[in-house]
Amino acid sequence: MSQILDRARGQVLDSGTGLDEAGVLEILRLPDELLPAALQLAHDVRMRWCGPEVEVEGIVSLKTGGCPEDCHFCSQSGLFASPVRAVWLDIPSLVKAAKQTAATGATEFCIVAAVRGPDARLMKQLRAGVEAIRAEVDIQVAASLGMLTQEQVDDMVDMGIHRYNHNLETAKSYFPNVVTTHSWEERWDTLRMVRESGMEVCCGGILGLGETLEQRAEFAGQLALLQPHEVPLNFLNPRPGTPMGDREVVDPKDALRAIAAFRLALPHTILRYAGGREITLGDLGTREGLLGGINAVIVGNYLTTLGRPATADLDLLVDLSMPVKALSATL
Repeated sequence: MSQILDRARGQVLDSGTGLDEAGVLEILRLPDELLPAALQLAHDVRMRWCGPEVEVEGIVSLKTGGCPEDCHFCSQSGLFASPVRAVWLDIPSLVKAAKQTAATGATEFCIVAAVRGPDARLMKQLRAGVEAIRAEVDIQVAASLGMLTQEQVDDMVDMGIHRYNHNLETAKSYFPNVVTTHSWEERWDTLRMVRESGMEVCCGGILGLGETLEQRAEFAGQLALLQPHEVPLNFLNPRPGTPMGDREVVDPKDALRAIAAFRLALPHTILRYAGGREITLGDLGTREGLLGGINAVIVGNYLTTLGRPATADLDLLVDLSMPVKALSATL
């Protein structure tokens, strides 16, 4: 089994060419005794092709809950009996959240809305929010508002949104088990328009939705084909009232294997710790992931679940001698 690591070292570390789907599957199937070596290789790949810096991001929900889609993992769907209720955030609160995010040293602030896609009201509020943030906060603004039209993509470029997040969530073959109110292809179309617009593409997903290891490898291969600038890796944090509310949390070693595998599939990509890492990995696992291919974190809380205190992640980065990425000089 160690031969796959030797091949990956030559292919990924030396030449910067990511593993294909079959290679990723081999990493996902590695025995526990080879996991430390896989994480070390993934860390070496990250250091060689991405460098030591860690990008820090905060997120805030402009519109929470009441979403008409049926993403089976999501407590923001209005179709499930979850405790989350619809609420809008006003512009002053948005600016306050951006300031709090910037105070942690973060360079990225993502505005999120629980919608199928933005309507005219939401686009107007997004523009007002971006303008207000830019007037008071030195931070890059990203957005995640579901599926877009070409006109909406163009509007976001005009606003100065530099990165757009739209997760594929899981492998194409497994997607119908997760969402039935829209298709994987619809999400892909939005990502294609975003890439063609010049905005950076942020696209990842959630592990632990019930997918097989083969489908996990398929997903990594599909992300590699997309070539996103950033891939947020979430681990399912089962939410009460959702169809996946009773699923088991991903095994910590399987989660670490996935981190190594996705890094070896995507050697040049920002690989970000996102939701679920606290319940899946805890403090020790978070450290191991940062030494196993992760080079970005979301600090603070998530959209409907609690995260680690920002200071805990920032202190860990200091302890690991990993500098926080500086704000782009082009902002």
